[in-house]
Amino acid sequence: MSIIINTLVKEFGIPEKALNDTISLFDSGDTIPFIARYRKEVTGSLDDQVLRELYDRLTYLRNLETRKNEVRKSIEEQGKLTDEISAAIDSAKTLVEVDDIYRPFRPKRKTRASVAKEKGLEPLSEILFKQDMFSGDIYEIAAQYINEEKGVASAEDALNGAMDIVAENVSDNAEFRKQIRALTFEFAMITSKKISDSEEGKIYSMYFDFAEPVKKVPSHRILAMNRAEKEGFIKVTIDIDKGMILNYLFNETINAQRCLTTNFVEKAVVDAYDRLISPSIEREIRSDIFDMSSESSIKIFALNLKNLLLTPPLKGKTVLGFDPGYRTGCKLSVVDKTGKVINTGVIYPTKPQERIEESEKIVTGLINKHKIDVIAIGNGTASKESEIFIANLLKKLNCGTKYIIVSESGASVYSASKLGAEEFPEFDVTLRSAVSIARRLQDPLAELVKIDPKSIGVGQYQHDMKQARLDEALTGVVEDCVNSVGVDVNTASYSLLSYVSGINSASAKNIVKYREENGEFHSRSEIKKTPKIGAKAFEQCAGFLRIPNSGEALDNTGIHPESYKTAKNLLQMYGFTLADVKNGAITGLSERVKNDGLTDVAKLLEVGIPTLQDIIKELEKPGRDIRDDFPEPVLREDIMDANDLKPGMILTGIVRNVIDFGAFVDIGVHQDGLVHVSEISNKYIKHPSEVLSVGDVIKVMVKSIEAGGRKIGLTIKGIK
Repeated sequence: MSIIINTLVKEFGIPEKALNDTISLFDSGDTIPFIARYRKEVTGSLDDQVLRELYDRLTYLRNLETRKNEVRKSIEEQGKLTDEISAAIDSAKTLVEVDDIYRPFRPKRKTRASVAKEKGLEPLSEILFKQDMFSGDIYEIAAQYINEEKGVASAEDALNGAMDIVAENVSDNAEFRKQIRALTFEFAMITSKKISDSEEGKIYSMYFDFAEPVKKVPSHRILAMNRAEKEGFIKVTIDIDKGMILNYLFNETINAQRCLTTNFVEKAVVDAYDRLISPSIEREIRSDIFDMSSESSIKIFALNLKNLLLTPPLKGKTVLGFDPGYRTGCKLSVVDKTGKVINTGVIYPTKPQERIEESEKIVTGLINKHKIDVIAIGNGTASKESEIFIANLLKKLNCGTKYIIVSESGASVYSASKLGAEEFPEFDVTLRSAVSIARRLQDPLAELVKIDPKSIGVGQYQHDMKQARLDEALTGVVEDCVNSVGVDVNTASYSLLSYVSGINSASAKNIVKYREENGEFHSRSEIKKTPKIGAKAFEQCAGFLRIPNSGEALDNTGIHPESYKTAKNLLQMYGFTLADVKNGAITGLSERVKNDGLTDVAKLLEVGIPTLQDIIKELEKPGRDIRDDFPEPVLREDIMDANDLKPGMILTGIVRNVIDFGAFVDIGVHQDGLVHVSEISNKYIKHPSEVLSVGDVIKVMVKSIEAGGRKIGLTIKGIK
């Protein structure tokens, strides 16, 4: 078993054969959604999240092996590779450890030590470090290295140069660095001090005189301090008891029996730590905790994004998108049940114009003409005033139309994007925002895929993380959601299609172009006629694309074409037809297979049990949307003002965002309330995501109202 496979088996608990086979799928170009859905027998039914973690770890370990080989080769070419060094390289578990080993052999820019070596002082440094002079005069020995041509004018110059060499050797010792790094992480404090009295910096006031153990500081504080420091409001440092580190170094470098050179070595060790090791370790520790904080926040962002994308669509509803504004008015867009824009307009119900009567007449006309079911109001500027206007109007009309506040995060990004201009070239950016607000209520997934995931607003400090890593993680989430739901190939935008397994942006555009030129696709197999959809791409994408009106009933299910024969044989075994599938008339199939024995039926059909189970599920619910299992959005008819809130009130709310220290909940007033992590459960929880998810509909109690209703504290504890 290779080192990499052995490591992965231990870390993931996956059998060696399944692990090797899964890696082979990665290496052959299979996508993670495809592997997770259609290669369960190979992987042991690993889900997409575990597969992504496995892929990331495999990539890291492969890079580690590559780096080890590069370092080993470089040291060997220098003629300095020993069995001890080679063994140390083999046993290194991280890239940092490998670089520590390589440090003494890495080509260096000019340093104080390299200059001293050029002056011929390396033998003197060895005499000092050996510490076996118990008689004689060290200055007489140092005087032998005086060489005015090389810049060594005195014995003191020689000793100083030799100590520089000792200091660098101590600094370059891989084991010393490893231990100092561990001690620093275990015992250091991260501290921050104010360096600016700027008014803008007051939002970071808790960090003006702050200290917390490095190993305990939560990720959101690390990211906040980094941002405050970057903006010039604070200075952040890693502080540790210097004596603790020096005691360790002295124990490793100073002989028990002191001699004439001991003082010189001690000075060199102190210099090594102060000048070379400490600044380097501080940078490494801050980099490490930043990486850990980023990964932690990315995971929360990814989880929130997944829950948001899988919010149930509001199917079969005509929606009025309402993009609030002041001076330029509120933009309106009526979107029919299929998502088609059928009317637009602008009204001025807010300051400075406040043309209330005229605005009421226009909205009433749209409601009556188009039989509008729901008004989706964006939550940005002028949202509160717009909500009051709509709530009052609906109360007058008593027409059954309801409204909902919709997060408009990213709507302006979409509106100003090339895609927005391509979709609605005749609209200005604000009208496009109104369309986006309406459509993200009708089908959140189909609309939100058009927006950079970072702009959707369900994370914390997302702009302070490593952007490439964040993009990679969030793109993976969108891919998993899109492929979990499935895509109607005849109606999907190229943005949505581009997230389907095996389809990139170019081939997605080709599908849309083919559809426009040739009409609807009539079967999955017809997709292969699209340019750039070859055999491999078709294998990866086919099972995730739906064709509701296909002559092949299985084309509207999640059953992969490679399993059509198996599915048809299963239907025949139990007396069903493809017409039954199309009509949704497959009932009791799972129970009948269970009675006959799942394993026995799988053997008869020559298929794996996981695949058989998936086929049965799809046959019983063709065209099933997994989002239907989640709670629907809460629609409102009347408005509540923050001034109406009182401590002790119990309200129904929707979780809008989950972060490290709590969750923000929409309770029907303009400002979301915060349920602090300590108010989520009577039991200890490490993170709010253990209990709450974006989109959850929950009961909350008002605990406190501060700053004129701008800070609302909520609790879940004690609510029955």
